[in-house]
Amino acid sequence: MFGLTKKIRYAVVGSGQISQQAFMPGIGQTKHSELAALVTGDPVKADKLAKQYGIPAYHYDDLPKLIAGDEIDAFYIATPNFKHRQYAVPVLEGGKHVLLEKAMEASVEDCEAIIAAQKKGGGKLMIAYRLHCEPGTVELITRAQKGDFGRLMMFNSTFGQNFSEENHRGHSGYWAGPVPDSGTYPLNAVRNLFGEEPLEVRALGVKTPGRSFDFHDTVSVTLTFPDNRLAHFLVSYACSMVEEFTLVGDKGTVHAAPCFMFGPGEGISYTATIDEKKEERPHKAVEQFGGETDYFSECILNDRDPEPNGEEGLMDVRVLAAIERALETGEVQKLAPAKRSRHVEPDQVRNLKLAKEPTPDQMISIVPQSA
Repeated sequence: MFGLTKKIRYAVVGSGQISQQAFMPGIGQTKHSELAALVTGDPVKADKLAKQYGIPAYHYDDLPKLIAGDEIDAFYIATPNFKHRQYAVPVLEGGKHVLLEKAMEASVEDCEAIIAAQKKGGGKLMIAYRLHCEPGTVELITRAQKGDFGRLMMFNSTFGQNFSEENHRGHSGYWAGPVPDSGTYPLNAVRNLFGEEPLEVRALGVKTPGRSFDFHDTVSVTLTFPDNRLAHFLVSYACSMVEEFTLVGDKGTVHAAPCFMFGPGEGISYTATIDEKKEERPHKAVEQFGGETDYFSECILNDRDPEPNGEEGLMDVRVLAAIERALETGEVQKLAPAKRSRHVEPDQVRNLKLAKEPTPDQMISIVPQSA
C-alpha cells in the first residue's frame, strides 16, 4: 500500500500528438500523479521533451529496464492502438500499472491477451475513457440509468473532422481510421447510456473522391440492442468539425453538444426535454486528461480497481471488429449477448482546472490531425 502522500510516477510510452497536447500538460493538474519519464523512438522528441519537462527519456528498447526498476509506478501507453499489446503486456506482466489509450487494441484476441497479462502481474489496468470522469457525461449516464428519460429507445450521433491526409494515421488501415478513433466515442456513450451491449451490427462506408485515405473515411453504423433499442452513429475524416448526439426515451429527449472532445470550450453540455419541459444543463470545461489520471492514481493508492477496465475496452473492441467485418462483407454481424460487471459511478467525476495546451506549432515533430 502506498503512503497517503505518495505520488504515482508515470512514464509516457509514445510521444505523438495526444501525449504532447493533452496528457503531459494535464498530469500537472493532479494531486497524486507526476510525470517521471518518456519512452519514444524519436531522438528529437526525446531530447526536446525531456528538457521541457525535466524528465529522462528512454528508447523503446529500454522498456524492460524501466519495468524491472523502481523509478516508475505506472505507464501511460499512447502508441498506435494496434501496438498496444506489444507494450502493455510486458508492463502488466511485470506487475506495473497501465493507463491505456483507446481503442484498447485492434482485435478481441489482443484485448484478451492484455487482460490476461493484468491478471498475471497483478497491477491495475485502466482504459483511458476520459469522459468517464467528466462531470456532464457522468451526470447524463447516471440520469439515463435512473430512468429520468423513461424507457430509452433511440440514440443518434454524428462525430467528424477534416483529418489531415499528411498524418500517418491516414494511411494505416481501418484500425487507424475514423471508426476506432472517432466511433469509439458514440459507441461507448450509447453502451453506457443504455446500460446494455449490442446484439447486431450493420455498417456502410464510403471513400470521398480526391482523398487518399486507405480506409472508408465516412462510415454509418447501426446497432441493435436488447429490448428493441436502436442506435446509429456517423463518423467521418472528411467533413467540417461536428460532435453531437441525441438520446430519446418514452418520457424525455436529450441533445448533447459538445459531447466528445476536450479542451477550452468543451464543457460537455446538454438540453433535456422531459414531459415537454425543457432544461439546459451546461457544464464548464474541465481538465479531462488530468481528471482520468487523478482517478487512476487514487485507485492505485487506495488499491481499488478502476471502472473503465479491460472489460470495458474489450466490449468496445468486439463491436469495432464487427463493424470492420460488416464493412468488408456488407452483411449484418451478430454479437453474442454480453453483460458488463462494472458501470460508471458518480464518484469518478473530477473537476480539475484546465491545463495550458501547446499550440500545433509548439508540438515537436507532429503533423496535426486536423487539416
